Amino acid sequence: MDCGELTLDEMKKGFKYEKDLNAYVCNYCGDNYREGQVYGFCGNFYGAERAAAIHVGREHGDNAVMLINLDSKYNQLTENQKDLLQMFNSGAKDSEIAKKHGVSPATIRRQKFNFREKAKQARLYLACFESVFDGQSQTSDAIVPIHEHARFTDDRYVTTESEQKKIIATSFSCLEPLKLKNFPAREKKKIVVLKKIAEKFEPRKKYTEKEVNEILKPIYDDHSMIRRFLIIYGFMERREGGFDYRLT
Repeated sequence: MDCGELTLDEMKKGFKYEKDLNAYVCNYCGDNYREGQVYGFCGNFYGAERAAAIHVGREHGDNAVMLINLDSKYNQLTENQKDLLQMFNSGAKDSEIAKKHGVSPATIRRQKFNFREKAKQARLYLACFESVFDGQSQTSDAIVPIHEHARFTDDRYVTTESEQKKIIATSFSCLEPLKLKNFPAREKKKIVVLKKIAEKFEPRKKYTEKEVNEILKPIYDDHSMIRRFLIIYGFMERREGGFDYRLT
């Protein structure tokens, strides 16, 4: 799930509407349900939006729990906070939660109050941000969004649209087919180059190491190095003992 591209309502529902597809798309697996079609679940039939909601519940479980445990750089919850939120979500009584955590019910009520206050702060921050930046035209000085599973979130990711275009123009000898001149030494340039190369892979598709190499070989001679850096910087992940690769 790319939290940076979703609205609050889309995150809470677990799916979003994509105009280009004319469909409701699951935030977690990408399954989509097209407007105008009817979908069946357990002998009953539903429109696209309702079908997407049912899919999230059936295939991924409670969306609140999914959000609480989301593997994202934006998820700053501690393990203790995650456990508390999941127990609040389950409807557990303050006394039950207190007993599990070895504290008093008053402490649990205080924690619930703290969660509510943080939510109010977050809403005010969001309102300020949207009031300032929404509706402003994009310029060449706009900051390029950080990809969802970035391993680092420091100054190396502060790149403007104009900088990104310049780096791509100077780093690649050809964009179609994609040909990399030299792998850059500077971290900022590395990230832009890796992001461009990652576009050659399809979202949610599994690749074997051989398939990954076949895509990377025409781009740069040292394809194993590129593959390694795609993983290091969080553009790809390797699963099942290294035999299964996919975009993050």
